[in-house]
Formats: sequence, C-alpha cells, structure tokens
Amino acid sequence: MLNFFEILFEKVFSDKNRKKAEKFTLWSSIIGFITHLFLIYLNTSQIITLKNDVLLNNPISAIYTPFSIILIYEIYLLIFFLPRSFTTSVSKQFEIISLILIRRIFGDIPEINTKSNWFKTQENIDLIYSLLGVLILYYLIYQFNKLSKRRKPQKISLDVSNFIKSKKGVSLILLPVLILVSIFSLSDWIFNNIYLFNENISYSVDDINAVFYNKFFEILILADVFILLLSFQYTEKYSQLIRNTGFIISTILIRLSFSASGLTNVLLIISSVLFGLIILKVYENYQKL
Repeated sequence: MLNFFEILFEKVFSDKNRKKAEKFTLWSSIIGFITHLFLIYLNTSQIITLKNDVLLNNPISAIYTPFSIILIYEIYLLIFFLPRSFTTSVSKQFEIISLILIRRIFGDIPEINTKSNWFKTQENIDLIYSLLGVLILYYLIYQFNKLSKRRKPQKISLDVSNFIKSKKGVSLILLPVLILVSIFSLSDWIFNNIYLFNENISYSVDDINAVFYNKFFEILILADVFILLLSFQYTEKYSQLIRNTGFIISTILIRLSFSASGLTNVLLIISSVLFGLIILKVYENYQKL
C-alpha cells in the first residue's frame, strides 16, 4: 500500500505536471488581472453598475486577482512539500499566510482616506498594521528558513522511508479534498454575493480573505495531527514530538487569525510564525545535547 502511494504521488506531482500547473498559474494570473481591470473600467465608466463594488473602484485592486491565483498554486506546492518534513511544510504555510496579508493590502489601498487625519481613520490604521506585519513576517520567515537550512542531511532509514510514503498518501487524499472545498467555497461565495448585490448589503475585503482559507487551514490542522499520530510509529524522540506539536499550534494560530480583524489579526499571524521559529530554535539546540 505504501509503495502504491509513492508511485501515485510521483505521477500526480511529477515535474511535468508541476510545470503545467506553473504555466497555467502564470497565464491565469495575467488573464485574471486583465479581466479585473476591464471590470473596473466598466464599473467606473458606469457601463455596468454594481451595488457592491469593494474591489471594482480602483485599478490597484486588480492586483488582488493574480495574487489570489498565485495563492492557489502555493497551496498546491504546500501539498507537494507536505511529505518532506514538518519544517518544510510549516515554512510553506508561513509563506502562504504572508501572501494572504500582502493580497489584503492591495484590497485595502483603495479604501485609504488621505483627506482626513491619517491616524483617525480605521482603514488607514489597518493598512499600517498590515504593512508592518508583512515586514515583520518577512524577517521571521527568513530567520525560520535560515535556521532550518542549517540542519545536516541525515541518512533515511527504512522507518523514515515508510513514514514519508505514509505522508505522500495523506497528500494524495488532501489534494482532491481541497479541490472540492475550494469549488464549494467559491460557489457559496458567488451565490451569497449575488444575494448581497440585490439586497445592497456591503461586505469587506476581510470577508473575501476568509473565503476558502478558513476551511483550508482547518483541514490542514487535521492533516497535520494525523501525520503527527503516524510519526509515533517511527519515532519516540521527545524533541521531535514537541517540535511537530508546536508547528501544529502555529497552524492553529494562523486559522484563528481569520476570525479576527485589524491589529488582532496581524498579531495572531506574527505570533504563529514567531512561535514556530522559537520551537525550531529550541529543537536545534536540543539536538546538540
């Protein structure tokens, strides 16, 4: 069974398929960007009129669409990297949440009010929080990746090889589940917003950011816990179990960030990466004992 997982994984995530996914992402991003710009032109020219046009007022908002498509590709890569190691997987999670924060900035920029006192407008303050958050995240992720690269490559034992094959099985299950969840989330969002357009109910960029990613990180937490349980078969090292559990806590903090807004949202994201970095640092020092 484990060998079947490995063979199927190599076919699904082959170099050829990854290059196809990369090319599709590139062209989809370009087409999505141009389409979004065209819709903004139609809306601002009043050729079409939308009651709820939070992302259709300013050309800068068009950057939101290609970033959304790139994020989908990053999730595909996360599933591909999942069998490698907990460290590699959680690093990719940190990169994804930082890109989500950057994407939100492009959605928030058109809402800035430059005419009033900068620090008296909530939209302006939220933008400052997001910008500072991205800078801090970028530095923390750099430190996390730098620390993880210091590890010397170890010989792969039979137990470790079987564990990797098991994780490939988890990735193969995760891929179709996330595809179905993304289709359901997108369909639900489109349906709800048709209702919102008709009822003239406003929504925010934060609401759009929560689409899909709430469920995505919930499923990811369950997958990480399942992998943690699988690891009990192959290792009893206290340091590894604590490290892996700590990384799951980081993922939980990321998931919690989608339930918050403003400064709390940014602080939860930063705390998730900082917690992961501290866990990894302690683990590396523990290995030297």
